[in-house]
Amino acid sequence: MQTMPLSVSQAVISAEAAHACVGAAVKAAETMGLRVNVAVLDSSGVLAAFLRMPGAPLHSVEIAIDKAYTAASFGLATSQWHAALQEHSQAVREGIVRRPRFVAFGGGLAIVAQGQRIGAIGVSGASEAQDEAIAQAGLAALGLA
Repeated sequence: MQTMPLSVSQAVISAEAAHACVGAAVKAAETMGLRVNVAVLDSSGVLAAFLRMPGAPLHSVEIAIDKAYTAASFGLATSQWHAALQEHSQAVREGIVRRPRFVAFGGGLAIVAQGQRIGAIGVSGASEAQDEAIAQAGLAALGLA
């Protein structure tokens, strides 16, 4: 009888790193004069840290979380999905964008440390480019940008 592993180890972002990432993103948004929602999820897609800046769009709360969820799920920046989908069949292009929580526009980035995806950050409330720049600031605070 051959034994099989019954569990695996999975690296996840620490609480301290999640909060630092959100804090740096919020600081970047403030510097840009923007009000956004910032979410950090762990590698399992579970919310680790969140901040809604006063005045940030209410609909963007869930969008920020879903941007992070999409980036955590696939390890691909949400801004890269439009180009990535062009490489797939029409069925995939039409089907994946209809999946709940899937976001295919800028503002979600995977958080990768030492070659392992440990989580993701999602920012929503400004333009796609601004959301992504703010998310990059969050990664930079972790020394990952």
